[in-house]
Formats: sequence, C-alpha cells, structure tokens
Amino acid sequence: MIKKFFSFFLISIIFLSYGLKLKSETEFEFYLNDFSYKRNKAIKILKEVELNLKSGSRINSCSRQREAARLGMLANDSLIKAYKLNGEEAPKEVIESNKIRWKSILENC
Repeated sequence: MIKKFFSFFLISIIFLSYGLKLKSETEFEFYLNDFSYKRNKAIKILKEVELNLKSGSRINSCSRQREAARLGMLANDSLIKAYKLNGEEAPKEVIESNKIRWKSILENC
C-alpha cells in the first residue's frame, strides 16, 4: 500500500513539474505568464493588506507589503525578458515607473 502511494506521489510530482513547463509553448509565453501571475499575486496581497488596515489590523502589514513589492519587481524582470525574447524593446517609461512604485513600497514600510 505504501509502495503504491509513493509511486503515485512520485508520478504526480513528475507530471506536475513537466506539465507546468509544457503549458507555455514558448519561452516568451512562459515569461509573459510569469509576469502576469506575479503581478496579479502582488496586487492581491496589497488589496488584502489594504482591507486589513481599513479594518484596523496592522498584523503583518509591512511584511506582506514587502512580499508584494518583491513579487512586483520580479514580475517586471519577467516582462523585460519576454520583450527581449520577442525581439522588442520594453516600454522603459512604464517599466521604470513600476519599478519606482514597487521600490517605494519595499523601502517605505
């Protein structure tokens, strides 16, 4: 019984790790999906922090904001890589303004 469970567990891990990589057809799509995922997660975290602060709770607000800022900065990096892979130049003004915004959240908490 344990052997079957271990085999199932191992197959599941292999399937998931390769399955997630096959989801994106190209490296460009991978980085674009990574950008979207990290950006959305960062925004979700900031919304949760905002709701907590509005309700009067300051528990973990700074650490969560820093986590969101790190994700936002990583999302920007993924977007830049996607543009480079596609042979285009990323919109520097937008990237820089986003970088400044995320950096200020990271530093001012």
